[in-house]
Amino acid sequence: MLTFTPEAPPVVDEAAARDRHYLRRFKAAKAGLHLPSEEELLRGMCFFREQRGEDIREYASRLSRRLRKRERPALSVLVEILDKLAGDPTDGGVAALEALLDGIKDSKRFPADDCRLRCRFYRASFGDPEAAALVAGEMARLALHDIRQKEPPTLIWRSLSWAVYSTHLDDWKRAGVAAGGSGIRAADELHAFEWQFKRAIRQLRYEEMVNRKPDPKDPVADGPQESDGEEIGAKAAPHDGVVVVHSIGNDTTADGKRVAREFAALIKHPLALRTVPDLVKVRSRLMGEFPYAVAVVDEVLKGLVGRRHVWLRPTILLGPPGCGKTRFARRLAGELRTPYELVSCGGMSDSAIGGAARRWSTGEPSLALMAIRRHECAGPIIILDEIEKIATSRHNGSVHDVLVGLLEAETSRRWHDPYVEASCDLSHVCWLMTANALDPVPGVLLDRCRVLRFPEPGPEQVSILAPRILERLYVDAGHDPRWATPLEAFELAALSAVWRGGSIRKLERLVEVLIETRERERSRQ
Repeated sequence: MLTFTPEAPPVVDEAAARDRHYLRRFKAAKAGLHLPSEEELLRGMCFFREQRGEDIREYASRLSRRLRKRERPALSVLVEILDKLAGDPTDGGVAALEALLDGIKDSKRFPADDCRLRCRFYRASFGDPEAAALVAGEMARLALHDIRQKEPPTLIWRSLSWAVYSTHLDDWKRAGVAAGGSGIRAADELHAFEWQFKRAIRQLRYEEMVNRKPDPKDPVADGPQESDGEEIGAKAAPHDGVVVVHSIGNDTTADGKRVAREFAALIKHPLALRTVPDLVKVRSRLMGEFPYAVAVVDEVLKGLVGRRHVWLRPTILLGPPGCGKTRFARRLAGELRTPYELVSCGGMSDSAIGGAARRWSTGEPSLALMAIRRHECAGPIIILDEIEKIATSRHNGSVHDVLVGLLEAETSRRWHDPYVEASCDLSHVCWLMTANALDPVPGVLLDRCRVLRFPEPGPEQVSILAPRILERLYVDAGHDPRWATPLEAFELAALSAVWRGGSIRKLERLVEVLIETRERERSRQ
């Protein structure tokens, strides 16, 4: 007689299934197909279509439609505020919505608590320190729930990073510095804090495992184990980042101790490098903004193909004034999600770019090291604008001589900073330069750079450039670019007839005149 043993049910990796589900919803949120929930925002999901304004509009529109169906007079004021937010997603509107929720009870029909949490998340992204602290607390509460459920403690360092970020927002607020912006700065700050906490916590766990006395009854007491899908300890060190500052010279002196405190966050601490994003999308966006510079876009991005981290060889963008080369350099850094410093070379005349000795009252680190410390990134992009304007005098040193050393891989890897008085690894810093002419630039510097000729746009580009300029002018004025009435065919024709190519600054002035003419015509009607 044959007997059959029933098959065991397949083993389902619930954690992997949740990760795949989260990833699908993340991609859907980016594409504008899924409005992330409050918990998903806390866990790091992007805003709807990757824009805070789009997220607010979508959420306000959906909630308004939902409340209208209930036809309750008590909610009419709430619906009115939501409708205003759907049209103009400002921080003031979000604050008004949150204040109104205090008098509404939470229920299944209307989850006031979820709405309040979302408002706080919005206000935190606008730069409100109190809201950021509350968001950090909600993340910590969620992290505690994960721990109790034996889930990976990834929200621990995220909640800590938001807590530190809230103190920075408070400092900026008291100093009168606007911290909301587009959210790019916030993302960079949070990423840096999160990475530091993540590394510190894992390092502590690793040291605890190493120093723990082996217990023969403990099957995992042999040494460090894998955690959260990533190995910790010595083997992971090469992937954790780049150590820029290994030590401080003469750290027993009063000045040395002061500099050591100043660079405490960098000494022997690996700093992250930016991962290369999707180059196809980067190319598409840059081509949309600089359609006349196809060759430059392709040549710059070609060097990033196959790389894990962002690094650009020293490059000079050569072109006439107003052709857009400086804006291209800034937009390239933004698309690569790499922090950058824009330095005007007009009037630059000494070797201070390489740092000044700490014994002087004007002592300061090198430009590259200051950028690294400010952004907590080992590979920022430094944009030197109009390098032909650098003075050629050698009084108090030469800028060109210092640049030659910084552009050399071997020299920059062991750059002796006179302020730190020790060697620093600056080899991951990317150098982009712009120039209107190359005659004043020494040959020894040109030999170490790639020179790319940045073309001038022609009148055939008006239909692409003018609408973007129009949007930018509306954004600079503090308005939503979608409020801008699209340019009519006759307006584009008029611009093409007046602007025959060349400087984009001239085209910008023409578009400004066009906007002013529109406004005058509207006021007369």
